[in-house]
Amino acid sequence: MSSNALERRIQWLLQKKFWDRIAEKYARQPVRVQNAYQITLDRVATYLKPSDHVLEVGCGTGSTVLTLSGQVASILATDTSTKMIEIARRKAVAAGTSNVTFRKMALDDAATPGEGFAVVMGMNLLHLVEDLDGALASMGDSLRPGGLLITKSVCMGNGAGIWSYVLPVMRFLGKAPFVRIMTMAELENAIVRAGFEIVETGNYPERPPNRFVVAREVGV
Repeated sequence: MSSNALERRIQWLLQKKFWDRIAEKYARQPVRVQNAYQITLDRVATYLKPSDHVLEVGCGTGSTVLTLSGQVASILATDTSTKMIEIARRKAVAAGTSNVTFRKMALDDAATPGEGFAVVMGMNLLHLVEDLDGALASMGDSLRPGGLLITKSVCMGNGAGIWSYVLPVMRFLGKAPFVRIMTMAELENAIVRAGFEIVETGNYPERPPNRFVVAREVGV
């Protein structure tokens, strides 16, 4: 294993450990800005079709995909955290949802070229990955030609303030995951660089900017 691959593996294990540890607490927390979350769901729904097969990367405890499941043919929802996936599966059983499959999977393993998903989603994900370009490439590999990437990312570079100093300390103490301090422009440039054409953007909520981006794969 190369030194870079070993470093990525170590970082993945640290991230997994963090999310496993907080999974139950995370599942109990209410949505902080309910109206912004509902706007996001409404915007995503306008791009979904009953025949679509969808992939969500970083699904957490599955709330978003379970809410949207009735609008598509099937959803494969993945997360690095074993505990998050366990909770999501329990929620799916309780809801009687049968067209969502939850699978523990590292982001690097998310590419499934044979699947040809119509839509790949990464909600509240991209600011939490260290290899942004690699994550976008992997998600693009999972799309069918012309498929849609739908993401929502906290862009703290547009006014991070004291958090740019606090977050690294919290991460060192094991109290926070990796968080990328990026601007909206940096996020969108990375999406375009990965071979996408941006179709729609919005901030839900406005502060800190939670940048909603819909992009269509056009090839590099």
